[in-house]
Amino acid sequence: MRHLKAGKKLGRNASHRKATMANLAAALIEHKSIITTKPKAKAARAVVERLITFAKRGDLAARRQVLRTIRDKKLVQELFEKIAPKYENRPGGYTRVIKIGNRKGDDAPMAVFELVGYEGTQTEKIERARRRREMKVKESAEAKKESGDEE
Repeated sequence: MRHLKAGKKLGRNASHRKATMANLAAALIEHKSIITTKPKAKAARAVVERLITFAKRGDLAARRQVLRTIRDKKLVQELFEKIAPKYENRPGGYTRVIKIGNRKGDDAPMAVFELVGYEGTQTEKIERARRRREMKVKESAEAKKESGDEE
């Protein structure tokens, strides 16, 4: 029984889970918005919120705490100098998880995981993918129709 055990395992051992969360956090800071599975986004939300709260403090100890998770100094610098000041008066809730349906291959629930205030960076990508998918469906339907006419 997992009584009082916080957090999801995500099918990984502890070190793999920690690395996954660090990589998701780094990608989110770099790109401001990423597409991932819904359970991973929900698990990474706690990590990212904590990092931004440290970055809002802005002192050396906070920087070192963030560097424990995100090892890239340029990303940490961007977090402290560009992202954290934007949330200075916000008491939390720096991220957003938006469900976008299920992945085609394995039917996994997908989500856009983004920083609040940096909306729209992934919506264009999602729309392009939907249009591309619709065009492929149309083309395959036309091809079936043409092959059916020839027979």
